Amino acid sequence: MSDIRLNRRTFIQSTTAALALSAFGGGAAFAQDQRLRFIWWGSQERADRTNKAVAAYLEANPGLTVDGEFVGWSDYWTRLATQVAGRNAPDLIQMDYRYIFEYARRGALLPLDEYLGGALSIADFGENNINAGKVDGKLYGINLGVNSSAALYDAAAWEAAGATPPSQAITWDQFAANCEAFAKANTRANFYATADASGLEPSFELWLRQQGKALYNDDGKVGYEPADAAAWFTYWAEIRKAGGCVPPDVQALDTLTIETNPLTTGYAATGFAHSNQFVGYQKLNKAKLVISAYPVREGGQPGHYYKPSMLLSLSAGTQAAEAAVKLANFFVADPTGVNILGVERGVPASDAMRAQLGTTLDDTSQQMVTYIADIEDVVGALPPPPPKGAGEIAFTLTRISQEVAFEAKSAEEGGEQLVSEATSILERA
Repeated sequence: MSDIRLNRRTFIQSTTAALALSAFGGGAAFAQDQRLRFIWWGSQERADRTNKAVAAYLEANPGLTVDGEFVGWSDYWTRLATQVAGRNAPDLIQMDYRYIFEYARRGALLPLDEYLGGALSIADFGENNINAGKVDGKLYGINLGVNSSAALYDAAAWEAAGATPPSQAITWDQFAANCEAFAKANTRANFYATADASGLEPSFELWLRQQGKALYNDDGKVGYEPADAAAWFTYWAEIRKAGGCVPPDVQALDTLTIETNPLTTGYAATGFAHSNQFVGYQKLNKAKLVISAYPVREGGQPGHYYKPSMLLSLSAGTQAAEAAVKLANFFVADPTGVNILGVERGVPASDAMRAQLGTTLDDTSQQMVTYIADIEDVVGALPPPPPKGAGEIAFTLTRISQEVAFEAKSAEEGGEQLVSEATSILERA
């Protein structure tokens, strides 16, 4: 009676989705049939869980059709921007904290305040987790889960090399030395201690925060100097020179997805990601992985912070707002939906959902929940909302980091160029 439809030309269709089509497709149409589109970024693991949750919802809510689309992070925002510009935005949109302010302030998202206490039951999320989805005092995003930055590593590989893996018990300098020690002891061809994080904005941001700086100041301007960026590029260049991280031709293959990260492709024993991605990484890695905090700066400030792993927003032009809100509520406040999604999108913001979910988690998911609790002493305040143009700057960082890694420019030139381009992007945004 209802179905889940995936665009077969553009998106990979999971087994779960295929079963859902079989189970819910066909039959006579209901007089009050409604259709809504839902778009998200993520891995096949996320797609499988999402499709299964949607199928469960549709079984209990006949007369609704959900067309699901998913792509990787790198392509997601281009696709969404194109759809919004063409007035063809999906009804339900997986949204990131980085972009919600930009989309809300240009009128692309629907305020959700009128649904609070009704179709949207998130009162027990707590003020901070609810406010994470607010822009200028209005609610535009529903918190799908809590996460933080994390280092993921192959414990057996580090042990075999006789080296110490990353953790909050070591400094950045010690981590660099440990990566060099790994390189000297390693016997596997084309295998390195770590992926190159010089082009990863979350890693750069955490490193800056430990020094009392930020990606962006409260006024929306760049919060660091060229020398700071140059020092970051230099740090990774030295690890690279010592054979501790993957070479630039390998790192360039990473398109910021779980599938293409050097940890998953077998080139590195360590990768850097958001904590909610631990489930997806473990599913794609044969080796047993460990989730850990980043190294620290001796005498420095906390670098980690708790953030909404992602949010659910509605398009301002949706014709199925009530249906979309109810589906979103199923994902975050209904035991059935929460149990199916698990913690792959982050630890539930709801106290009640987190408590009941804890009894169903496998070892990998439980590690992630434990990690979020364990880093409390190295967690600082949520940074100011990133300004318009921040998404473009993140990709600029990746590009310039690769130019430095390939030695097309020096670390100092890269630092100057990053600040210059970031400033220009913010001025025209």
